[in-house]
Amino acid sequence: MTHIVRDFEVTGIVQGVGFRPFVYRVASALGLDGWVANVDGHVAGTVAGVPGAVEEFARLMRHGAPPLARVREVRVAAGGGAAPERGSGFHVRVSDGGGRGAPAVPREIPPDAAICDACLAELFDPAGRRHRYPFINCTDCGPRVTIIESLPYDRRRTTMRRFPICAACAAEYGDPGDRRFHAEPIACPDCGPTLSWEDLRAEEALRAAAKTVEAGGIVAVKGLGGYQLVCDAEDPTAVAELRRRKHRPVKPLAVMVRDLDGARRLARVGQSAAAVLASPVRPVVLLTAVDGRLPADIHPGTDQVGVFLPTTGLHHLLLRAAGIPLVVTSGNAADDPIAVDDAQARRALGAVADGILGHDRPIRARYDDSVVQVAGRTVTTVRRARGLAPGALRLPRPAPAPLMGAGAQLKHTFTLAAGEWAHIAAHIGDLAAPATYDAFETSYRDLSALTGVTPGVVAHDLHPGYLSTQWARATGLPLLPVQHHHAHAAACAAEHGLAGPFTAVTYDGLGLGDDGTLWGGEVLVADLTSYRRVGRLATAALPGGDAAVRHPWRTALGYLHGGEPLGVPGAPPQLTRSLTERLDPDAVTTVRAMIEQGFNCPRTSSAGRLFDAVASLLGLVDSVTYEGEAAVALEGAAGRLRAVPFERRFVRVDGLWVYDPTPTLTGLLARRAGGDSVPVLAAAFHTTLAEATAELVGRAVESGAPRTVCLAGGCFVNRRLLTDVRRLLRAQGLRVLVGSAVPVGDGGISYGQAAVAAARLAETKG
Repeated sequence: MTHIVRDFEVTGIVQGVGFRPFVYRVASALGLDGWVANVDGHVAGTVAGVPGAVEEFARLMRHGAPPLARVREVRVAAGGGAAPERGSGFHVRVSDGGGRGAPAVPREIPPDAAICDACLAELFDPAGRRHRYPFINCTDCGPRVTIIESLPYDRRRTTMRRFPICAACAAEYGDPGDRRFHAEPIACPDCGPTLSWEDLRAEEALRAAAKTVEAGGIVAVKGLGGYQLVCDAEDPTAVAELRRRKHRPVKPLAVMVRDLDGARRLARVGQSAAAVLASPVRPVVLLTAVDGRLPADIHPGTDQVGVFLPTTGLHHLLLRAAGIPLVVTSGNAADDPIAVDDAQARRALGAVADGILGHDRPIRARYDDSVVQVAGRTVTTVRRARGLAPGALRLPRPAPAPLMGAGAQLKHTFTLAAGEWAHIAAHIGDLAAPATYDAFETSYRDLSALTGVTPGVVAHDLHPGYLSTQWARATGLPLLPVQHHHAHAAACAAEHGLAGPFTAVTYDGLGLGDDGTLWGGEVLVADLTSYRRVGRLATAALPGGDAAVRHPWRTALGYLHGGEPLGVPGAPPQLTRSLTERLDPDAVTTVRAMIEQGFNCPRTSSAGRLFDAVASLLGLVDSVTYEGEAAVALEGAAGRLRAVPFERRFVRVDGLWVYDPTPTLTGLLARRAGGDSVPVLAAAFHTTLAEATAELVGRAVESGAPRTVCLAGGCFVNRRLLTDVRRLLRAQGLRVLVGSAVPVGDGGISYGQAAVAAARLAETKG
């Protein structure tokens, strides 16, 4: 019978996901001889056998991969080396060293995966040798990117190399029929990492931590990608104390529950949300809270609560021991990155936590929890981190040379791209914090080394004050500036494989426009290489610049007294007293003088700042402690109410359609003076802005703008705004796109920069 020999190579996320064991089982079942190994960042090998079996092998490589794998390409070619001996069987070889220099295809790094059902059942099986072992894992779950030191993926290139495996684990590791066949993080109580709490170890350490939580204390827990702060989610005193110690007065806290039933007791969980909650990503999912189930201090000012399921065996054990839902939040001081190093955690969290539940497995890479929300059947990413990053996303126009998107300033990420694929790094935070900036530089070095992408071009924001821009300029590499809102629009378009042209609505806080003013309420017509502005919100003064961002009452005065002069008067004084009479009169006088003189009052068309102004006018928020706080409060006040919208006015300015919010704000103040409630007015504002947005887009389309519309920018984290705008645009027969895998806010900027840079470079080289 004729035998053929074929070499094969599989690229994608194929290391750390059980792909070699999968290849072994397929080849053995088909009676093929040969071998498979991890080579650099992919999987390669040789098969020999009858033609039909070899063809079936190639088909299954493409269509039968393990659940965590993402196969990008399968290449099969005539064998170029020594043919396997007939009847020799199939083998998993020791991996090739590789992992150095720039690979032909960027290496893909597997994200961490939450504990699988099989490991969870084993965790609580009294007869099993891993009964109650916190670090249980297999080829389908467990740590990956957070333990990888270099590629190809083998135990000796991970932080697990410090733990020589015992004979029992070695037998499982070498057994093709075992789900731990070649599971590199394999461990058990005899040979793996151990929990610690001061001088206590293992079960005693776990019990001490659980008792501390039960007693109302705060515990720092060493998770997969960093330390987390944990307390009783049902204890208002414990929650308040956590906020005080962490210097986090009002930003919502996430709650971890045992299972989906636990999630349903705290929040409304639809079918789509349930699927996301239980996925291997295990993100924090923003859900509508059930009234009265949690202390108000968990999610003040909003009806949404972040809920997630246990990520690891350790989380399951802690939840079972405590018997209560747990607040689980980033283990850091305000504005700093999540702690990963044990000594750093003791320094940073010693004054916050009543004890530290640690272990002796080092964390190689910093990964906070991912955050998503569900609007209908659409899942949008708020923070891309554990379980999602650094998974690769395709670029519509391949990058002709390795490049980097340096990102923005807040909610910072960066992106490395080469060829068709872009790797978005995990969420880092606000670069203004020195420790966060250091974390960015470390993350860049590590991810560049792992992927093999050494950029030759850096795309960056136009704003010279952004530390990401300054970092880009300091590299000495060729630079490619990308306007902030073009990057937002491109991120949405590129995720959907759209090179253009398209219409985009980009609503966010602030971004430097190409005219030197601050944008943030834009309607663009764009492709991946260029854009033009076709609509916007009217501008207003920002008295004090950044001070107005921190104090929305200043922004409110900026709209009332420094709005763009478009032919209609502002609100009369008798209507503005509801704002000014509760403020310091000297401060009001000073700010009004600044507006009148144009002193330190940059102008902005920002939708985010308009949300701030309305929140202050309604008395919801006058000062904020985190970005987006005022908008969150306004959305929370609106709830699910429906109300008659305010007047909308549009004018033509310099060839652009402009929505003038002056009549809207005057109407809001008049109806407030007339007795309308704050929730009704908040709902009316949301409806008004959604309708104004749809009208701006409609007018642009009537003038020839594309009928595909991308919605991007941090304002579209507002679920109500997103839902209403999308519904109104679809009613016009338009195709509406919104980011899903890519964050809609500034966390997606770097991917948009990379997409623009790739397209521009390709056009130049073409």
